[in-house]
Amino acid sequence: MADTDKPSDAERDAKPGSARDPRPRLPRLDPKSRIHLGYWLVALLLLLWLQGLWQDAAQVRTVPYSEFQTYLQQGRFSDVEVGEQTITGVLRDTAGKQPRKIVALRVDPQVAQQLQHYGVRYSQRPSSAWLSNLLSWIFPALAFFGVWYFMVRRFADRQGLGGGFMAIGRSRARVYMENSTGVSYADVAGVDEAKQELQEVVEFLKDPQGHGRLGARAPKGILLVGPPGTGKTLLARAVAGEAGVPFYSISGSEFVEMFVGVGAARVRDLFEQARAKAPAIIFIDELDALGRARAAAPFGGGHDEKEQTLNQLLVELDGFDPSSGLVILAATNRPEILDPALLRAGRFDRQVLVDRPDKVGRVQILQVHARKVRLDPSVSLEQVASLTPGFSGADLANLVNEAALLATRENAQAVTPAHFTRAVERIVAGLEKRNRLLNAHEREIVAHHEMGHALVAMSLPGSEVVHKVSIIPRGIGALGYTIQRPTEDRYLMTRDELLDKMAVLMGGRAAEALMFGLLSTGAADDLAKVTDIARSMVTRYAMVDGLGQVALEDAPQNLLGTPVVAQRNYSEQTAREIDCAVRDLAGMAFERARSILEQRRATLERGAARLLQQETLSEAELRQLVHPAAEVEQQA
Repeated sequence: MADTDKPSDAERDAKPGSARDPRPRLPRLDPKSRIHLGYWLVALLLLLWLQGLWQDAAQVRTVPYSEFQTYLQQGRFSDVEVGEQTITGVLRDTAGKQPRKIVALRVDPQVAQQLQHYGVRYSQRPSSAWLSNLLSWIFPALAFFGVWYFMVRRFADRQGLGGGFMAIGRSRARVYMENSTGVSYADVAGVDEAKQELQEVVEFLKDPQGHGRLGARAPKGILLVGPPGTGKTLLARAVAGEAGVPFYSISGSEFVEMFVGVGAARVRDLFEQARAKAPAIIFIDELDALGRARAAAPFGGGHDEKEQTLNQLLVELDGFDPSSGLVILAATNRPEILDPALLRAGRFDRQVLVDRPDKVGRVQILQVHARKVRLDPSVSLEQVASLTPGFSGADLANLVNEAALLATRENAQAVTPAHFTRAVERIVAGLEKRNRLLNAHEREIVAHHEMGHALVAMSLPGSEVVHKVSIIPRGIGALGYTIQRPTEDRYLMTRDELLDKMAVLMGGRAAEALMFGLLSTGAADDLAKVTDIARSMVTRYAMVDGLGQVALEDAPQNLLGTPVVAQRNYSEQTAREIDCAVRDLAGMAFERARSILEQRRATLERGAARLLQQETLSEAELRQLVHPAAEVEQQA
């Protein structure tokens, strides 16, 4: 006989609650319904508790203390509770809705006894102590939070957090809306090639659809590279002014703080703000403070805060669409230390060199800065530009300002060429030190030293023109100076020109040896320059016979002008040959200068005497002094 209670195979295989399960399913409660039931239960319990409090309050009646004494004398209390300021009595029998508790404020027993004798109704007036109690808690709390807030704000200001800890991750970029930068291409001169490279960015920001009609896109990032003071920041602001878009300017060092994660948060916030205002330009000045190359194995076993900030910047550069109208500009004068991941294509697509201007560029820069200065009609900006080879845009702006200050100090009506000449001397040689008094013998040595430089330079064909000679001490250690003016900008120098330059540098030392038979410390800087030129000729330019046509050292210079430590790739024997060659070149320059001065000894003595008398000789005075005498000597 079959067991009817045994489940079938289908029932055994069916999962509980499935369509094949023949057993009745119990309804399940929704989790949200469970939460709502819990809320109702808590609300019901709170209601019952409040109702109990209200009923207890309804059973209490406050009476004067005299009435409480009457109830006490009548023996109507079954229980009495004495508090610090009140006394509560529980009535024996309460009929209907009468309160079963009576509360009265206590009165001093002696006062109560006297008042009860006269049969008057008396009670204690409650004192308002809640306000004093409340203030006793509020004032200390407010004082504590006030001191804490003040100290936090001071700490935040010292750390440069701006709005305190709540704004620690906010970007501190200075925003120039649309044309508020106040700079256009007309204010930037001497960097025509860089302006032309950035013109594409301006056109794209003005008309993204028209500029991309052939499928081209604007560069994501443009890195402005150049020496300090060449106008990289000014050029970036001019791009924003020409395009008429918001300009977000921030320094790379402002991303880095003492708190971990702040730099990355500020990078994210900066890009979020710029995306909201697109099309826009983000300009990061001094990118090397943020984008320095990451170490292979950083100390401490973890990522540095700067590396986290750099990683976030790399992510943001990859994360935005260039068609949205967001362009990243950055400036640095140390591109050799930037992380390679930052310079790859797709991040900073283009590098624009903003170099020191040539003579034409210097004239244009001087014209821009001379707009606000009253110039004398005799001022030739081309001649001023010829006096300033190697000057950057910032140097030229400082030159114009120094000339204007000198003219103002003298109560002049306009800035004259003499003011520009003195400003150049002040920038190149330093401030005059007329209170540095030299004895007669030292002044005579300095006069012959400087005249030796000038006479050798004027005797060598193709040498730079001597503009001025002076024995007025300037700067820190210069007891005199000789200024030469190049006739044109030069980018290449031959072996003969380098030898001539070394001979001119040795002219002062040769004059001392010829006239006084001694050598002084005044030629220390000249010797250093001669040695540097001679070593470069031997090791880098292969201009010495016997060492072959090879570069023995590779010492490139960065844009800051400081030399990098050279790598030595030669043997000890070659090192000795290099030292001998450098010594021979320096000795040859000295003998060459001495030979020229021996032939012009009379001119040297006459020029030194004139220099001792006037302290300064101009180009015209030197030419009048040297050339007639040279002709007489040649005829003799």
